[in-house]
Amino acid sequence: MPATPAWPPQSTPRLFLDQELAPGMLRIDGPPAHYLVSVMRMKAGDPVKLFDDRTGEWLALARDTGKRDLTVEITERLREREAVPDLWLCAAPIKKGRIDWVAEKACELGAARLAPVLTRRTVVDRLNLERLRSHMIEAAEQCGRTAVPELIEPVKLPALLRDWPVDRTLFFADETGGEPAAHAMRSRRGPAAILVGPEGGFDEDERAAIRALPQSVGIGLGPRILRAETAAAAAMALWMGVAGDWGPNGTD
Repeated sequence: MPATPAWPPQSTPRLFLDQELAPGMLRIDGPPAHYLVSVMRMKAGDPVKLFDDRTGEWLALARDTGKRDLTVEITERLREREAVPDLWLCAAPIKKGRIDWVAEKACELGAARLAPVLTRRTVVDRLNLERLRSHMIEAAEQCGRTAVPELIEPVKLPALLRDWPVDRTLFFADETGGEPAAHAMRSRRGPAAILVGPEGGFDEDERAAIRALPQSVGIGLGPRILRAETAAAAAMALWMGVAGDWGPNGTD
């Protein structure tokens, strides 16, 4: 006897909508409608998975499609919004393309927040936050996340340190050397953040100011020199492996 096909199929498109979702009819227009109708060629009765970063992931069925919009019926909730590991990525802006990659990987790796940090050696002084958020949304759609990382306005390093929460550990990638990252992260559980500098690294005064913060811990990321974007991804992956939701106990 043949197995019953999975429903909805694994190939069902996923789409983020920035509005609270609930069972019932919903009209979709603009770029999301273009994607579903013109790119995915959705027809009446076809399924789509929708998520809103609020209530979780929902199954919807196309009921009426036009050239520039479509109407779907949201029928059931597939998953609640995920429990997001309490990890922030604080990263100095780097060149276009590379910072987009950092935003994408921050989402894929499970970060709760992306905070651009302006340092003395930062070469990028203007960021297109809308573009960065779009990259994170696309990553969430593709990797199955039901939450999109919070993206905050760029902040100067002194202001970041001045307002740092007393209960959040700040692991900063110290190119001059620090405690082995995995050991540091395993021994300091709870809310955390990773701070990564620009292509030229932190200058001496900045490094001294970071070290003076009681919650800061300098970490080393191995014997090789890493690009800023590689350091960000490596540190996030290590934290998720030893303190985040990659282990057998999830975020415990």
